[in-house]
Amino acid sequence: MNELIAANKRRTTFLLLGFVAVVVLVGWAVGVLIGNGTSGTIVALVIAAVFAFTSYWKSDAIALSVSRAVPADEVQYRRLHNLVEGLCIAGGIPKPRVYVIDDPAPNAFATGRNPKNAAIAFTSGLLEQMNRVELEGVVAHELSHIKNYDILVSTLAVTLVGTVAIVTDIAIRTMWWNGGRVARSGDHANRSNPLAFIGLALLIISPLLAKAMQAAISRRRETLADVSAVRMTRYPPGLIGALEKLQKDSTVTHSASMATAHMWIEQPMSGVGDTGRLGAWHKLFNTHPPLSERIALLREM
Repeated sequence: MNELIAANKRRTTFLLLGFVAVVVLVGWAVGVLIGNGTSGTIVALVIAAVFAFTSYWKSDAIALSVSRAVPADEVQYRRLHNLVEGLCIAGGIPKPRVYVIDDPAPNAFATGRNPKNAAIAFTSGLLEQMNRVELEGVVAHELSHIKNYDILVSTLAVTLVGTVAIVTDIAIRTMWWNGGRVARSGDHANRSNPLAFIGLALLIISPLLAKAMQAAISRRRETLADVSAVRMTRYPPGLIGALEKLQKDSTVTHSASMATAHMWIEQPMSGVGDTGRLGAWHKLFNTHPPLSERIALLREM
């Protein structure tokens, strides 16, 4: 278990470093196309820093608002609050704010910038379908995301993906409105520079690359949270039973969006299980590993 946790943390570190590299490359590509690579890189890094700072402080409020989550009443949802409080004591973390989402699809997510400023949300469908030990497994999974600082990693990933998309969109639109080029009319050297074609290619593929890297980070973190949850509850059948119920349920989580899909315990939208000729391509952008693989891993513990 310790080896799996350590390996997932190493891979996540490498992927985040790769994210930063993509942002820098996009900035360089914009700079090359406008005739100044240094300026483009600096602008990209500044935009990334602004987005990161904003997301760091407002990520939980934005995610909860988008998902239409409301605070869970401590009387009506006493069992849920008791489970959260008990597992927080066992895990040695502060109790996060608890929310409920009116959605028949069974699902849950955690958000926030650190364990002291975190929140967890559960759909009404999940609370209705799970028995006590299964709900305990789900709660432990979400608390593991908080304890492992996955909530911060996910926020940074979304921020960097958004930065790449915005910088790329601005650059391509600017090129379009300037007759297919950004360089000055007399800058023949820049137009014939092979680096300009490389820069343009980077602008085209970088959003897809960033999205694939975001999905890879999310998949690693889901596996880590499963393992950490079992360590917290010391009862694998609880989370296994919960994941099996999620596997059987095909209800779409209407409270989810593309921006928050990676946060939920189960991929809330279509994607996992795609087959056919483009199956391998679809898997690159899946934010969660297949539930069958997660269940099989837990059964081996």
